[in-house]
Amino acid sequence: MSRTRVHNLMVSSDGFAAGGHVTLEQPIGGAEAIFRWFDGRVIHGVHGIDEPVTVDRAMFSMWGQGIGAEIMGRRKYGPQQGESPDDGWQGWWGDAPPFLTPVFILTHHPRPSIEFENGTSFHFVDASPEEALRLAQDAAGGADVRIGGGPSTVRQFLQADLVDFLHLVIVPIVLGSGVRIWDDLPGLQERFDVESVSTSSGVTHQLWNRKR
Repeated sequence: MSRTRVHNLMVSSDGFAAGGHVTLEQPIGGAEAIFRWFDGRVIHGVHGIDEPVTVDRAMFSMWGQGIGAEIMGRRKYGPQQGESPDDGWQGWWGDAPPFLTPVFILTHHPRPSIEFENGTSFHFVDASPEEALRLAQDAAGGADVRIGGGPSTVRQFLQADLVDFLHLVIVPIVLGSGVRIWDDLPGLQERFDVESVSTSSGVTHQLWNRKR
């Protein structure tokens, strides 16, 4: 059965997963410090990697395994607000976005889809979490759907009780402001079994699996 998964969501010790104002110069909106320890490479698996298989690398490699579609928020796609300008913007990732699947971008300003040679396609939809998930599940063809962020989008899907698996990376820094992941989620922990493992890099991985 298709599951809805969140992977590699980095969160500060005080619960912030993004800054408050995304710009071209600050894609994380001022919360870049939570990513400074990580080299930013997308890890599709540990096979063929000529490096030690650490716990961090093994955890991050789950990101692409068994995923058939992604859902992301407008601010993960770019800093623009309102109608999309005709400026050639195709996201932060250039001509080869790493997703390799259909990606559904939640926006109040739909626009024509964009397709890339590597199998990634961007589809801009004005839809509720439930509607977007149905679209993504149809496109995934039985594979799992990843909720790619940002934190506001992840929180919407958690509020709608649509997430089956959540992988958080708690980074030992304090941001003090930004977009929190935990707001307006009373009793969330009662719906999940939670495991934690800390690594030599200083981060703690939390794995939240929906209770059967």
